[in-house]
Amino acid sequence: MNTTIKLPFYIKFTMLLAGLYLLISMLSIAQTILLPLIYAAIIAILLSPLVSYLESKHVNRAIAVGLVLFFALILIAVIILFFISQIDVLIEAWPLLTAKFEMMIDQFVAWASDNFNTRPRKIDALLLEAKKDIIASSQFGIGSTISAVGSVLATALLTPAYIIMFLYYQPHLLKFIHKLFGADNDHEVNEILTAIKGIIQSYLVGLSVEIVIVAALNSAGLLLLGIPYAILLGCMGALLNLIPYVGGLIAATIFMIIALLTKTPIFVLYVLVIYFFVQFIDNNFLVPKIVGSKVKLNAFISILAVISGAALWGVPGMFLSIPLVAIIKLIADHIKPLKPWGFLLGDSMPPIFRFNAKG
Repeated sequence: MNTTIKLPFYIKFTMLLAGLYLLISMLSIAQTILLPLIYAAIIAILLSPLVSYLESKHVNRAIAVGLVLFFALILIAVIILFFISQIDVLIEAWPLLTAKFEMMIDQFVAWASDNFNTRPRKIDALLLEAKKDIIASSQFGIGSTISAVGSVLATALLTPAYIIMFLYYQPHLLKFIHKLFGADNDHEVNEILTAIKGIIQSYLVGLSVEIVIVAALNSAGLLLLGIPYAILLGCMGALLNLIPYVGGLIAATIFMIIALLTKTPIFVLYVLVIYFFVQFIDNNFLVPKIVGSKVKLNAFISILAVISGAALWGVPGMFLSIPLVAIIKLIADHIKPLKPWGFLLGDSMPPIFRFNAKG
């Protein structure tokens, strides 16, 4: 006898909220375990074609994994050393920038006292009070900063080990997934796994190319204006560009502050023009042509994902939010009961503005 129990909507909704609460709590608690695993899984998927290629040349799988990871770590080390060399230049010039900033503050105090009939001492007192609040808040954040640095170091140490395990045991893990969902679902599982692998590889490769081009355009524009630390700022802007919507605003603010401290105020406008030009090229040519994501998320979901990722896992969560939500959408699109959720995450609206180049 088949008996089906139908629960009222409010009970289903309450159970859904309780399940979401438990899931978010578990993700937050297990952050130090999950972050290295997610990073390792994504990087392993990106590197797996190289391992497969070496295996096709009759190289032992363990040796192939070691060679691929070795050259990947060398590439990462070169990039880190490049950033360190650029940051050293900024550190050497930091006292001059600080002195310039203090001079601008004095000029602002003089201007405000002349135009608003306010005594300079009163403005200085307000600025001193604000400075004390900033110092107090920074001292309060020292503990969390040390904890964050420890978390980054733990992730950096564990991720290479996890990458090795993912690459070496890839066939074993794939067999496990097929056994988990049964032989009847082999076709659907193959489709989903192939799609996930394709989207991660195309997304990361396209994103890497986009970062290089945006960094080059930023650096070239700042060099033409004679802005100091142009290469470092250009690379920082390209990396911040990975954070949708929010990262671009932070990058533009940094560019304008450095221009204001090192040049005349009119250069702030010049920097802003160059920044918008680079963003125009990026949004209308690089992202559609190079990144070309197979799964298109709407702007509302993208912003919500970035904010939620930051609240859950901090800066790493901001960078991981878009690819993870794209994978969730892809899985939802392949499972019939979840297709409405896939539709919700996607974007069926026409673009507000698009430039189409003919030719």
